[in-house]
Amino acid sequence: MASVTERGLRLGPESVAAHRADLTAFVERAARLDPAAVIRLRARPGGLVAAWAATGFDVLASRAVSGTLRPDDLSVGADELARGLAATDSAGYVNPGFPMDSAWRGALPPVSLLDQEVIRVSAADVSVGVPMRCVFALTAMGFLPQSSEAVAADEIVRVRTLPAWLRIDARFGSVYRRRGDPALVLR
Repeated sequence: MASVTERGLRLGPESVAAHRADLTAFVERAARLDPAAVIRLRARPGGLVAAWAATGFDVLASRAVSGTLRPDDLSVGADELARGLAATDSAGYVNPGFPMDSAWRGALPPVSLLDQEVIRVSAADVSVGVPMRCVFALTAMGFLPQSSEAVAADEIVRVRTLPAWLRIDARFGSVYRRRGDPALVLR
């Protein structure tokens, strides 16, 4: 069993199996999009750990699970993290694998038809377009129900904007799109 101060991820004590299943699904989907995917884990307030993955659509996908992380921010290979998740001990300790922090950074792909606006969302005096790449990322990561029959008429998908980011929260996770110059490096 790993000590509390050992490098790694410790899933929240209330439901280790559920958090492991959630994070495993996220990691497997990211690896399907890119077999060499790098997952960035970052501690969040309130006893949460956010997992981040580049989707290949110039969009980041994120999933949060209950837990703690040591150190508070690290990047690891999706394949190694998947192995660690499969070997999670009864206390919720996950060995995330070899650190790959330098592999997280990368240039974004060139602007393409994926940037076409497929829907415009408005509230009060704010209006924002949602590009196709965000919809593809939501679907590819499994954050939206896969059939129209599984979507209730009152289901909410939240769209939030900040000067530098567009965030879309769906039923099973969130995606983030950097706004502005697409040549910027996501970090």
